[in-house]
Amino acid sequence: MIKIESLFSYLKKKNITFFTGVPDSILKESKYILDKLEFKNHIVAHNEGGAIGIGAGYYLKTKKIPCVYFQNSGLGNAINPLVSMVHKNVYSIPMLLLIGWRGAPKISKDEPQHLLQGKITEKMLKLMNIRYCTIDHTKDFKQLGKIIDISKKKQVPVACLIKKNTLKKNFDEIKKKKVDKIKLKRHEIIDFIIRKNYKNIKIFSTTGYTSRELYQLRKFNKSNTKDFLNVGAMGHTSMIALGYSLKNKKHKTLCLDGDGSLIMHMGTLPVIGENQIKNFKHIVFNNEVHESVGGQKTPQKNTNFKKLSLSCGYSKYFFSNSLSDFKKKYALFLKSNGPSFYEIKISSGSLKNLERPNNFIKIKKNF
Repeated sequence: MIKIESLFSYLKKKNITFFTGVPDSILKESKYILDKLEFKNHIVAHNEGGAIGIGAGYYLKTKKIPCVYFQNSGLGNAINPLVSMVHKNVYSIPMLLLIGWRGAPKISKDEPQHLLQGKITEKMLKLMNIRYCTIDHTKDFKQLGKIIDISKKKQVPVACLIKKNTLKKNFDEIKKKKVDKIKLKRHEIIDFIIRKNYKNIKIFSTTGYTSRELYQLRKFNKSNTKDFLNVGAMGHTSMIALGYSLKNKKHKTLCLDGDGSLIMHMGTLPVIGENQIKNFKHIVFNNEVHESVGGQKTPQKNTNFKKLSLSCGYSKYFFSNSLSDFKKKYALFLKSNGPSFYEIKISSGSLKNLERPNNFIKIKKNF
C-alpha cells in the first residue's frame, strides 16, 4: 500500500502541483490532500474530457505538466481530446493521467459493470500510444518518475494506473463546518415514491447510491422491481429515460438523477426541453457532492437549476427540501405537463449495508 501523502509529495518533487479531474472511489483518499491545496491548483471538472481540456489550458499558460485524475470507467469520455487534441500528432501536450483502475485483472471481485472496462483499460492506453505504469508500493515511484520524464521530454500524455486498496491515508480528515441544515435524505424520497406505487410509472435511476437504495428499498417493501437501474454510464440516465418516453405514451417516465450526474453531461437538458415529452418527469437529488465516491464537492456553486431547466425548455420546475413538502407536491408534479424538473435538496447519507444489484440481464428482462 501507498500512503497518499507520499504519492503527492513525490508528484510535488516532480514539479506537478496542479490537479483537475472527476472524483473516483479508488482515488477518494486524494480528497483530503487536494482539499489542502489552494483552489486555483485544484479544479473538480464536470467530466473526464473536460478535465483533459482544463489540463491542456493550464499547460499552455505555464508549460508545467498537470495531473488529470479519473476512474477508468471515464476513460471513454477522455478519448476524444486525448487523440484529437493533446496527442503527439496534433498539439503534443504533456500531462499525467492518474487513473483509478476498477475491475483490474487478478484483483478481488468488482461490480459487473467494471469488469470489461478493467480488462481493456491497458489495451485502450496502448491503442492511443500512451505510456503507462502501475504503482502498488512506493518502490514503484521510480517507474512513475520515468514516465513523467518521458512526458516532459517527448511532450506527450502518460498514465499511472492505481488499483483498488492501493492508497491509504495516514492523517485526520479535514473537518469542515456544516452550514446546510437540511435533514432530508434521498432514501426517504425514494421510499415514499415506492409506497405510493402508482401503476403507470416507469422508473429510471442513476449511477451510485440512488440505484442501490432503490434496489434495496424495493426488496424491503416487497414491491414491484421493474425499474431500470443505470449502474454505469454516469450522466446518461436521463437520455435512457428520454429514449424510452419517446415511444411510450402509456406510462409516465420518472428519472431519478443526481447533481453530479446531471452536471457531468449537462447537454442533456436542452435535448429533453427540445423534445417536449409531456410524460417526462425528472427528479434531481442535490446534495452538492459526489457522495458514492468520497463526498467531493460538485462544481455548482453558481448554478440555479430553476433558471437552467426552464431556459432549456422544461415546462415546469418544482423544489423541495423536506419530506412533508415533497409529499404535498408529488402528485402535482406527476400530473403536470412535462417535461418537468424537480430539484430536491438533500443532505448526504445513505442506507446502511447497501446491497449492489448484479443480475443486469434479469433486471432488463423484468423491466
